[in-house]
Amino acid sequence: MDTAYPREDPRAPTPSKAGAHTALTLGAPHPPPRDHLIWSVFSTLYLNLCCLGFLALAYSIKARDQKVVGDLEAARRFGSKAKCYNILAAMWTLVPPLLLLGLVVTGALHLARLAKDSAAFFSTKFDDGDYD
Repeated sequence: MDTAYPREDPRAPTPSKAGAHTALTLGAPHPPPRDHLIWSVFSTLYLNLCCLGFLALAYSIKARDQKVVGDLEAARRFGSKAKCYNILAAMWTLVPPLLLLGLVVTGALHLARLAKDSAAFFSTKFDDGDYD
């Protein structure tokens, strides 16, 4: 037998607290920072002029370490540097061969034109009257 006073009616509604709302403000979820590790490995192995690929790999590893630690701002900064070094390594490797190819093609076209002009010069027939 329960002798506790005052007794509460179990059927009575519970009083609600006015103005007691819980609000969570959620910002737009930021994607995790990218570390560009695979791109850096390929830049190190295939496009490693002036050690730019190696620098990209070092910054990619730093970005991954910072992401694991939880410092997302530092991870984003190191990932951005890794991306820049990867772009520089790709440009440094792709632009000189393309320039060389362009020079070879224009040089071949120029030599072809010179050969055609010189062949026309040597095929010219002179008359005996030209030597008077």
